[in-house]
Amino acid sequence: MLKGTKSRPYAEPLDGGWGWMIVFHFFLVNMLLMGLTKTFAIFFVVFQEEFGGTSEEIGWIGSLLSSLRFIAAPLGAVLCEKIGEKSTSMLGALLICTGYLISSLATGISFLCISMGLLPGLGSACMYHAASVIMAKYFKKRLALSMAVARSGMGLTFLLAPLTKILIDEYDWPGTLVLFGGISLNLVPSSMLLRPISIKREEHMATRSTDAESPPEVPAGKDGQPPSPGNCLVSKDEPTGQGAAISGCQDNDEAVFSNKPRFYKQLIDNSPLKNPLFYIFTWCMLFSQLAYFIPIFHLVARAKTLGIDTMDASYLISMAGMTETLMQLLSGWVADQNWIKNYQYYKAYLILCGITNLLAPLATTFPLLMTYSIFFAIFCGCYLAMMLPVMADFTGNSTLNRFLGFAAFFAGLVILSGPPIAGNYLPSEGINRKVLIHAKFLSTIYQKGTISFLTCFLVFSSSSSPNGLCALLQT
Repeated sequence: MLKGTKSRPYAEPLDGGWGWMIVFHFFLVNMLLMGLTKTFAIFFVVFQEEFGGTSEEIGWIGSLLSSLRFIAAPLGAVLCEKIGEKSTSMLGALLICTGYLISSLATGISFLCISMGLLPGLGSACMYHAASVIMAKYFKKRLALSMAVARSGMGLTFLLAPLTKILIDEYDWPGTLVLFGGISLNLVPSSMLLRPISIKREEHMATRSTDAESPPEVPAGKDGQPPSPGNCLVSKDEPTGQGAAISGCQDNDEAVFSNKPRFYKQLIDNSPLKNPLFYIFTWCMLFSQLAYFIPIFHLVARAKTLGIDTMDASYLISMAGMTETLMQLLSGWVADQNWIKNYQYYKAYLILCGITNLLAPLATTFPLLMTYSIFFAIFCGCYLAMMLPVMADFTGNSTLNRFLGFAAFFAGLVILSGPPIAGNYLPSEGINRKVLIHAKFLSTIYQKGTISFLTCFLVFSSSSSPNGLCALLQT
């Protein structure tokens, strides 16, 4: 949405209608972008054979690809406010396409870190943030279900994983990356479905909040012009409503700052950092997302060290993708029944993810690895479908854009180091030892996130609303 484009005003979210076209777009985004990200596990082995790098070095490519979707979220938030969700999404699609096309010319790992890591990562941040924010504007009662349907596109990686292996065998990895660039270009026309919408109630609340936080205006001088800073006369003897009476202006510095436009305040809005719920949710999101990408990027390489064929190992990702799709749909439907609070589902799924990773050292054969992949996908699919609904419950639509941007940024900083750290463990030990260390690393991260989440929400459970939690934490 360019600056001159008007958004349609509604009294409340539609919970349907054109919103399902938004869901369709987000479904394509998840299917293509997350699908291409997950297939990096197959490229991981190919790049290792082609360029001869270590697991830690190649892991940085996937780490940049996955983490920048979170780290660059504040950039996506700013772009959404300035040029609109539609234009932001189209820009992201072009960045992703350009990155994959340039990657086909790669001559080394450093080149791929920029072309396959940086550019698609920035593009993904723009597309995911734009789709998430506008979906929360279109849906309220059905937000969990609509988010589950949209994120179920991630599960269609069960088609892309074997297809990627076939394409690499047929066209080699440069040709496959060119095809991926062409596929991602389809997200440009898909982004045009993001019709802007505004909710009157949210706009009214946001306007009141902005007016309450804005500083008092400086009285005009002669001829209706602002007083010159050099000619300010301050009277401290006569108190007024806000402080000293102002004849010309408060003082030189205050006059200058009070007349500046609000652009910088809007560009760097740190209001989420004042919300205790922000720290609770971000701490949980940080560790859970860190552990989510590690098995995705290292599962095929780990299976290969156990003597499993690469083609067979690709079916691990395929089965996990199908399972994750079904569980996201089921999780969204269950959440919309309102049997219990959304955050209670969320923390339960995180606990089960941690337990699954505690059992990861036992997966030393293909059937056991398949079992691990399925259960890991079950609980990951469930909690991923609940992330946006839980965040929307805490913040509301008026501040969701900035809240999501900051939370994703801090989570991305940690996600950046996940795959390289896990890859650093792999070359130094024997197969059994490697599997044990890798699994312990995963389970430790998940348990830390889960324990932190539970500890914070014990406080939340004693309150009837998020506002009550804020009051408890501030006392």
